[in-house]
Amino acid sequence: MQEMNVSYKQLKELPKESYQLLDMRDESNTAYGMIPGAMAVAEDELFSKAKEVIDEKKKPIIYCTKGIFSKEAAEKLREEGLEAFSLEGGYTGWLLSLMKDEQEQEEKKTKQEPEKGKKKELTRTQEIEKSIRKKFHKQLFSRFVKAIKTYDLVQENDKIAICISGGKDSMLMAKLFQELKRHNKFHFDLVFLVMDPGYNEMNRKIIENNAKLLDIPITVFESDIFDAVYEIEKSPCYLCARMRRGYLYSKAKELGCNKIALGHHYDDVIETILMGMLYGAQVQTMMPKLHSTNFEGMELIRPMYLIREDDIKRWRDYNGLHFIQCACKFTDTCTTCNPDGVAKSKRMEVKQLIAKMKEINPYVESNIFKSVENVNLKTIVAYKKDGVKHSFLDTYDDQK
Repeated sequence: MQEMNVSYKQLKELPKESYQLLDMRDESNTAYGMIPGAMAVAEDELFSKAKEVIDEKKKPIIYCTKGIFSKEAAEKLREEGLEAFSLEGGYTGWLLSLMKDEQEQEEKKTKQEPEKGKKKELTRTQEIEKSIRKKFHKQLFSRFVKAIKTYDLVQENDKIAICISGGKDSMLMAKLFQELKRHNKFHFDLVFLVMDPGYNEMNRKIIENNAKLLDIPITVFESDIFDAVYEIEKSPCYLCARMRRGYLYSKAKELGCNKIALGHHYDDVIETILMGMLYGAQVQTMMPKLHSTNFEGMELIRPMYLIREDDIKRWRDYNGLHFIQCACKFTDTCTTCNPDGVAKSKRMEVKQLIAKMKEINPYVESNIFKSVENVNLKTIVAYKKDGVKHSFLDTYDDQK
């Protein structure tokens, strides 16, 4: 390995004990998946604590999202006398190469005839589906069905657009809907909708590969949202999310759907409640379903409402699945894996805050969730209804 870049092929050929994989992406990225055996390390620690972080007996191989900042980091470490390397293509390149290998292995497996008297092995897709029905039935499918029944999310003859971003949550939601359709007592239709807002070729390929592996028949349509928000300095992610939802509503209605389903889960709900209080000075929640204000007759539903994120991660890791996070132009240029490039998101701050509070009170998450179900208007100073503000003073004298 004389070159600074290490390819996926070279990495596979190296003895595992000869190198140390260092993931320099931030927590919001590593939460969506890491290369097995890698250690997460912040960029500042990579340099300020290099001797503590790096095993002197192994070759340090650093990676980021696309291999841009990791190459710069390797160069800097080399200037300091450490023979460091950068993984070519970063996490995204590794993921695509891994998927290609897995597809080739699966194709060979399906072509092989089973030995006489021996049952044919399940395909990887069948194994993944089995894990939803068996190992993760209680944590995933049962809670999925409970949310649908509790909040009355699916009715007979619905045509639902399952909106797939390419991440773990929406991909699992698609599989849960397929499972529900197999067992449900009434008829409804599904469309698995993927909007390409301007993904680069690598990220789009990852989404298509995962859809193929999971046997999800996706319908892909394109938009130019990433280009539209790329130059926006203030809240580009918020604007992007709003625009994406509008495009999804529009395409779903065009396809004859009356509902769109989004993959927000329980943790998203409690984080939103706390974010609203801490940063928005308001008490509100992410609703399990909403009527669209701009698309008549359309509804938004969130059937993952009662599913915990940790259980989604366990299902993902148990099946060796790898998904993209956001794949917007910011991540394409590696800005989100550079700690100095992007400030920590408010959602990540709240996620970490909840984790700390849970160490003291194990019930804090459920208490946050239930807080918006147990609102006592008699103990509220003021509240809004249909855009009109009401004060406790309005009826205070009537309570004498």
